[in-house]
Amino acid sequence: MRRGRHFTRRDRAPSVERVAIVAQDVNRAAGHGSPWPVVLRGGAALAMSMGIGRFVYTPILPLMVDEAGLSRSSGATLATANYGGYLLGALLGVLVPALVRSTAVLRMSVVALIASLALMPISTAVPVWFVLRFAAGAASALVFVIAVSAMLVQLRGHAQQLVGWAFGGIGVGIALSGLLVLLVRSTSTWRAAWWASAALAAALTVAAWTLRPEPAGAATAMQQHGDTQRTRRWFAALFTAYSLEGVGYIIAGTFLVAAIGENSPGWIGSGAWVLVGLCAIPASAGWAMLARRRSRPTLLAVALFVQAVGIALPGLVGGVVPALVSAALFGATFLSVASLVLAVGAHLQTQHAVAILTTGYSVGQLLGPLIAKPMLHNGYRVALLVGALIVLAAAAAAATLRARFPHRVGTMVEPSRAGTP
Repeated sequence: MRRGRHFTRRDRAPSVERVAIVAQDVNRAAGHGSPWPVVLRGGAALAMSMGIGRFVYTPILPLMVDEAGLSRSSGATLATANYGGYLLGALLGVLVPALVRSTAVLRMSVVALIASLALMPISTAVPVWFVLRFAAGAASALVFVIAVSAMLVQLRGHAQQLVGWAFGGIGVGIALSGLLVLLVRSTSTWRAAWWASAALAAALTVAAWTLRPEPAGAATAMQQHGDTQRTRRWFAALFTAYSLEGVGYIIAGTFLVAAIGENSPGWIGSGAWVLVGLCAIPASAGWAMLARRRSRPTLLAVALFVQAVGIALPGLVGGVVPALVSAALFGATFLSVASLVLAVGAHLQTQHAVAILTTGYSVGQLLGPLIAKPMLHNGYRVALLVGALIVLAAAAAAATLRARFPHRVGTMVEPSRAGTP
């Protein structure tokens, strides 16, 4: 031992044990005991940022077309603005990793998101709406990356379906906001729908406010034993599949309600969106439970195929029953795909995996409305069919993950087994 230097347990610990020590610190920082407070806080953050901040636009879009003079083309433009902001937020998570570990950034993003919803009714000018939806996208991406990164660390060592239940928070947000719009459309206007959604997001923020971001150094410690050179080919396939999913799913996520409303009573579209949220609530946890018996790459490919069928249905068959089946299949898969992808990315131990995958997804979401825009002159059906084909391509990319997938990567110590080599 070198004279004059005091060695702590952390200094003496070999690298594997150091991972365990950091894991203990992570658990202590999260108030480790019951994992459910983390699940509830993370689920509330995802509900307000994604379920409402991002997706409330879907059921409000038909109201804005009917009451505020918004054209279909301008509706696609506003969707693109939101996805462009989401891309910016995801890129900031990659380029400035400290943002992902900042409580202040999380809280400022939450406040900015609520403000962007509440200010939508102040104008009927598309440029003003464009700026507000762009800001909402950036804020929601930062909240998403911070919340998911925190949960992947703080819930490590617990059953994977706990993260799935947290992802179900997005479904809760979708169902609540869809129900809210369904009620508002019968008694008030599109302006009231935006104000009500801002109030709902603020209410969920109360539960999300005390979420602790990922502690500094935790992700690095968990990843440093991963053989990233060996896992790059699988991560590349995963990135490709998730980026294509971003293109295809967002076409349905933006236009599904409007497409259903073309051939059905208006309330059917909003009701279908509520069904999307209700089916999404347990879906991620359910797919996580299946992952205990089947490999995640296989489940990811299956989920993408099922989602493609759901997106194509309203484009192929009109009527109430196909619309509701489509909503159920879409709700049962689109969050599950995200949770499966992020779980595989964490397994492959690629540094900043959540932010990188979210960036690819964001680029896809930005391209989706641009691809769909020229197809909207005669309705939404062709756009949905194209979206379904793109999701099928994502399923094919996901299927390539199954070839010699490394089910055991590096050496990782779970927080629940901290201290054990």
